[in-house]
Amino acid sequence: MRPRVSQMRAPLPAFPRRLLLAAFTVAPLLASACSRPLPAGATGAGDWTNLLPGNADAWRGYKQQSLPGGWRFDADSGILSRVSGGGDIISNASWDGFELELEYRIGPGGNSGIFYRATEETDVIYMNATEMQILDDSLHRDGRNALTSSGSNYALYPPAERAARPVGEWNAVRIVAVGPHVEHWLNGKKVVEYEMWSPEWTEKVKASKFAQWPAYGVAKAGHFGLQDHGDPVSFRNIRARALHR
Repeated sequence: MRPRVSQMRAPLPAFPRRLLLAAFTVAPLLASACSRPLPAGATGAGDWTNLLPGNADAWRGYKQQSLPGGWRFDADSGILSRVSGGGDIISNASWDGFELELEYRIGPGGNSGIFYRATEETDVIYMNATEMQILDDSLHRDGRNALTSSGSNYALYPPAERAARPVGEWNAVRIVAVGPHVEHWLNGKKVVEYEMWSPEWTEKVKASKFAQWPAYGVAKAGHFGLQDHGDPVSFRNIRARALHR
């Protein structure tokens, strides 16, 4: 008969609250990234870049040099929030092929968006950059139309299914772009897939409000953008890496 071994273990060392929060919030995204394949032909995935404020490649106001006062970053929780009017913000870094991951939380009736391949050639960002819609589908009027509902390529491609979680909960986003190929993922589901600059895409743009802005969707590289649509919205676990084809 073997001697009974005590199950008692020495207590774990205490960790700073900030590190514990980071470990628990980032882990789900890291796991999900490993389980989803890249588009066919995508190669050269680089290292992940942390895109939270405080890093050189993080955020500034559109056509501004710093983060507007209406946006706040809480270093303890790792949450970037739009709390008052400040305007849209963009990443300092520019990307062409990329994989972007983040989590967002929108308030009741709220509206926001994630732009990509944005330039600063127009008065406002939506005149040139394509957008993944963030929305409270249940209360905002845009939720009645699939083309402008959460997860859509705003006004051009509707989501294959409604995948947003209830208001107040965090939603996981993944946007992949390699050359003309673009994918929107929401909470682990691929909701949009399209080819920029294709004949189909060109016809959709011509039939939309974007037809009045010649710079719309033209850039093959550009900044990420987070939209100030006048409503509270929060983001966390923002990161990106370069992809090539």
